[in-house]
Amino acid sequence: MDDAARIKFLDIYDRVFDELWPGPSASLDVPTAFGPTRVYRAGRDQGTPIVLLPGAGGNALMWHRYIRPLGDKHPVIAIDTVGEAGASVQQAPINDGRDGAAWLGEVLTALKVDSAHAVGCSYGGWLAMNHEIHRPGRFATLVLLDPAGFALPGPRFYGWAIAGALAGLAPRALRPRLARLVANGTILETEIMTMIPATARYRRRLPPALVFSDDDLHALRASRSLFLLAGRSALHKSRQVADRLARVMPTARVEIVPGAGHALPMDRADLVAERILRFVAAGGHIST
Repeated sequence: MDDAARIKFLDIYDRVFDELWPGPSASLDVPTAFGPTRVYRAGRDQGTPIVLLPGAGGNALMWHRYIRPLGDKHPVIAIDTVGEAGASVQQAPINDGRDGAAWLGEVLTALKVDSAHAVGCSYGGWLAMNHEIHRPGRFATLVLLDPAGFALPGPRFYGWAIAGALAGLAPRALRPRLARLVANGTILETEIMTMIPATARYRRRLPPALVFSDDDLHALRASRSLFLLAGRSALHKSRQVADRLARVMPTARVEIVPGAGHALPMDRADLVAERILRFVAAGGHIST
C-alpha cells in the first residue's frame, strides 16, 4: 500500500472507529522490533486484562461488540496485528509462528502485562497459540474462536471469503438472507464493510498459519484452553478438529457452535461473549 492509499485507508478506519467503538478508550502505538503496533485499552482499570487478537484481514474494530460486555468485568486490550490492514506499521518481516510469538510478547511486555486472558479469532488464535507454545506462562487462559492451524485454507475457504465480499455489495435489504446463506455475519457489519475497498489494496505481509503438529499441541496441554469451533466453518471440518483436540489436548474445553460460520465472533456475538466471560471467571476450570 503506497502512502496515498494508506492515508485514505486510515481516514476510513478512523471514521468507522469513531462510529463503532463504544465508550472511552486509550490508544497508543507500542514500539516493537517488527514495527509500531496500535493498541486500544478499554474497560476496567484493575484486574487481569483480556487481550483480543483479530483474524486475518481484520483489526481491532472487529471486536467493537465485545468491548462493553468484556470491559464491564475486565481491562480490555485490542490489538491491530502488524502486517494486517490497521493502524500498526510493519517494519520487519514476521517469517513464522515463532516470530509472531516474539512480536506479541514484545507488545505485552511493553504494556507491562505479565498475565492475561488471550482471545484470538482465526489467525489471531494461531498467534495466541504460538505465543503459548514458544513463550509459555503469560496467558492465564486461551479462548480460541475457530482458530487457524488445523487445516490449510482450501477452495472452500477462498470461495467463502469471495462470496462474503460479493454479498457485502448487495442491497442492504438482501444482506441478512445472504449472511445466513454463506454463514458470514460480517456482511451485516455495514460500517466495517465500507472498509473493504480500501483494505483490498493492503498488501498482507504475514506467514501462512501452518498446521500445528501433535507435538505443538502437546506443548499446550498445560494451558487452560477453550476452543469454540464454528459448525459451518469454511476453514476446517470442526468435528475432526474437536476429535483431534480430545485426543491430543484432553484437558481442553471444546464446543462446536451449530450454524455459525468461520466469522464466529460476528455470527454469534452474544454467545461468544458469554462463553469468554464464563471461562475467564472460572479460570478455565469449567466445561462448556
